[in-house]
Amino acid sequence: MTQFDPALTARALTARVPRYTSYPPATQFDGSVGPEVAGRWLGAVPAGAAISLYAHIPFCRRLCWFCACRTQGTRTDAPLAPYVDDLLREAETVAAALPAGVGLSHLHLGGGTPTLLPAPLLLRLFAGLRDLFPLRPGAEVSVEVDPTELGEARLDALAEAGVTRASLGVQDFAPQVQDAIGRHQSFAQTKAAIDGLRARGITGINLDLLYGLPHQTEATLRDTLDLAETLDPDRIALFGYAHVPWASKRQVMIKADALPDGEGRLAMFDLARARLVQAGFERIGIDHFARPDDPLATAARDGRLRRNFQGYTTDDAGYLVGLGASAISMLPHGFAQNAARTADWKARVQAGRLSVVRGHTLTSDDRVRGAAIERLLCDFALDADDSSDPAMIRQLIDRAMAAWPGAMVRRGNRVAILPEAEHLARMIAAEFDGYVTQAGRHSVAV
Repeated sequence: MTQFDPALTARALTARVPRYTSYPPATQFDGSVGPEVAGRWLGAVPAGAAISLYAHIPFCRRLCWFCACRTQGTRTDAPLAPYVDDLLREAETVAAALPAGVGLSHLHLGGGTPTLLPAPLLLRLFAGLRDLFPLRPGAEVSVEVDPTELGEARLDALAEAGVTRASLGVQDFAPQVQDAIGRHQSFAQTKAAIDGLRARGITGINLDLLYGLPHQTEATLRDTLDLAETLDPDRIALFGYAHVPWASKRQVMIKADALPDGEGRLAMFDLARARLVQAGFERIGIDHFARPDDPLATAARDGRLRRNFQGYTTDDAGYLVGLGASAISMLPHGFAQNAARTADWKARVQAGRLSVVRGHTLTSDDRVRGAAIERLLCDFALDADDSSDPAMIRQLIDRAMAAWPGAMVRRGNRVAILPEAEHLARMIAAEFDGYVTQAGRHSVAV
């Protein structure tokens, strides 16, 4: 019987590897993919296909110091309406590039702070997108919500727009932690937002929490989990804080000596995992938890769980189209990312062109490795016989088992990560990565 060697954990505590929300990671994107290439890829989508649409709203009233997303601050509403105008203009260009009859299985507004948009703009954006891309029956319509930027009018607009799921950022309720990350949000504000959503029939509620924050302790995290449980969310995403000040300049506001070390981060995650499981949640992949009757938990049990730029998802559409500055499209041919700077994106959109400036064309090797990495991070298991190249996957399994002896068990062509080694999943997945990852400037693996 395979015995887990605790010494493996020590190797992983300071290691940095990609989060693998795509393969290859976005660090491998380059200028070889532009508007012409992306246009051909969109034109190759089958007529009548179901697609998933992501619209990026980059604006925030406050720029939280912990955040590494592509955002920009605004103290006024002045840039919001022009941005929505351009977003709908881009949507028209994308719709013209797609074959007729495509419809949406998922529509997601992310950011930034989508709920920074006033109610009339929210309604206009949702209506415009649905006119161009009709919703399929049972489609999920989701939005990221900042409870401090909501209010009755915006709540009414979300309900009128047909939103079915809302994700609320929490991070940690402890005041000293909120002070250290530049995000002040009370439990009362969060509860009021959730109550308002549910009162309007928006019953899918996700909470985003972070561990590994400055001045965060097991005690503060325990208190946050206790408060979060009283809100009765369907899902909780428990992400490890990624301190990457070279990629997100605002993180220089966070003092590195206030952050817990690797052992402290792992202890926090183990505490949270145990408490959430005890509270009735099922663990989903490396960093999500869901109620047993939630579609995400059902997909995980059935082996249908997927992973993309929004994290774990039930979205099985083969075509993810990104709109807005910095948004990324995932298509069978590869990845296409829009211009990141809003001014650059706007200039391309107003010229009537696709705003894609970088990306990656998938090779057959990418597809085999990417599928294996996705299954490892979704199922903590992998069967070489399910691959289009079983021989290649068997060799990679051999490599991973040699690199992490005692972390996995193998039966025939199937390998599974031991439960006590699941925190090593990203490190193990890196053994299937054909690109240089260990030298990359990524977030810590645990």
